[in-house]
Amino acid sequence: PLVIADAWVEEIRGAMTELPRAMADRYMNQHGLSDYDATQLTQSPAYAAYFEAVVAEGAAPKLASNWLSGEIARRLNAQNLSIDRSPIQPQELAEVISHLTTGTLNASGAKQLVELLWARSLEDVVVQLSGNVARTSVGNVSALIESAGLRQMNDSSALEKIIDDVIAASPDNVAQFKAGKEKAFNALVGQIMKASKGKANPQQAGELLRQKLR
Repeated sequence: PLVIADAWVEEIRGAMTELPRAMADRYMNQHGLSDYDATQLTQSPAYAAYFEAVVAEGAAPKLASNWLSGEIARRLNAQNLSIDRSPIQPQELAEVISHLTTGTLNASGAKQLVELLWARSLEDVVVQLSGNVARTSVGNVSALIESAGLRQMNDSSALEKIIDDVIAASPDNVAQFKAGKEKAFNALVGQIMKASKGKANPQQAGELLRQKLR
């Protein structure tokens, strides 16, 4: 008979890496992710490692999952890159998410920042040897936000001025909204965002606009 010692079985079990299904279940229980999201994140060890690195830097797990499966995955697929070749490092993505969470950036600004980080990182690729890509630092994310003028407008007085100008220039949309057409309100918000060059807080803009149209 073949007799296998329990101690040896435990030693082998302890040396095994976490299986994808077990890892996905852990993400669901630990981070509150859906089964779909957790499965997407565990499609490869490198993908899971990237996600965990972003979360370890302080990013909210759900937002980290959304950005990985959205903007980052789209760009990787477009350039046929694997996640371990991503021009944006986990700590950089975590910073983008942090600035979005704190209101420094709105969704539009965050996407523009990712675009800038992606382009700058690709330019910083200096050598590719034996399948390894060496990158130089892309610089401080916060500094890039300022230099690119991406900071969200949180000055209510400046926003009110823009709203007043849009209202004055759009009497037809104002009349349609007061007649009960919600699409006209959305059109006004769109004009406000355009006038602010995408820097306005959409929620704040909508709230102030409704107050002024009462």
